[in-house]
Amino acid sequence: SCFYRMGGRNETKVMYFILLGFPTTGELQLLLFSALLLAYLLTLLENLLIILIIRNNCSLQKPMYFFLGNLSFLEIWYVSVVEPKMIIDVLSHDRRISFQGCMAQLHFFVTFVCTEYVLLAVMAYDRFVAICKPLRYPLIMRHKFCAQLIAGCWMCGLTTSSIKLSFIARLSFCDVDKINHYFCDISPLLNISCSDSSLAELVDFILALLVIMVPLCTVVASYICILFTVLKIPSSQGRQKAFSTCSSHLAVVILFYSTTLFTYSHPKLMYTYHANKLVSVLYTVVVPLLNPLIYCLRNKEVRFAVRKTFTCRR
Repeated sequence: SCFYRMGGRNETKVMYFILLGFPTTGELQLLLFSALLLAYLLTLLENLLIILIIRNNCSLQKPMYFFLGNLSFLEIWYVSVVEPKMIIDVLSHDRRISFQGCMAQLHFFVTFVCTEYVLLAVMAYDRFVAICKPLRYPLIMRHKFCAQLIAGCWMCGLTTSSIKLSFIARLSFCDVDKINHYFCDISPLLNISCSDSSLAELVDFILALLVIMVPLCTVVASYICILFTVLKIPSSQGRQKAFSTCSSHLAVVILFYSTTLFTYSHPKLMYTYHANKLVSVLYTVVVPLLNPLIYCLRNKEVRFAVRKTFTCRR
């Protein structure tokens, strides 16, 4: 830290933060390191496999799988912002991260989280059009429109993150340099700030409300329409087939939204609970690891494409 004078009093400007991470004994450190490293490598492998399978199978050249491929691409970067540093810090005695590095990690992480919120809503809309308006589906979900939707998702994520960061980066952190977390997130930074963070909190809350609730309402409205449409199908086999095309997406939505909703709806309050770190592990490690498995296990077309790919290679 370095000292400077402001308003007639000495203050300190933090040059780096210390991420406290998870307090573990020497015996558990190696086990935690191995588990996190395995989870990270498996997440990368699963998502890369999905991208390759979608690109190499003609039967998966549909809007649904175009969005799934983009989701896998997004999650590769999403986990890579947090997990490598977290894995290294488990065995390292030096858990410092520079102020600039902390702000960069926060910027990219919030970008990817917000982008995923909107992308999951876009995928729900795709399922709504496919099931509720099947005859118009090829006309509505053209490749150009799908590409525009993806670009819109990234723009929403980047814009939201840039606005949030512009307010958080202005805060003063004085001589408090310890972050009781394993990565730079909004809640720990708001809590260790020694300046008035009420405006940053308000901006963060409003943006979180927009980025979480608007996509969530889109998902809920889409699935209500899908449910009513599916119930009108006369045969049980037809109903099962219609709903099976969106069951994997619904499972992913429930996992991602349920683990992030309470954390980001009121970040400063959530930080006061020690359970915050455990909840964060769910959406930074566990959910990205499970998402590709859910899509592969619950989707017949993806399962068939996986078998076809490995059979052809053999």
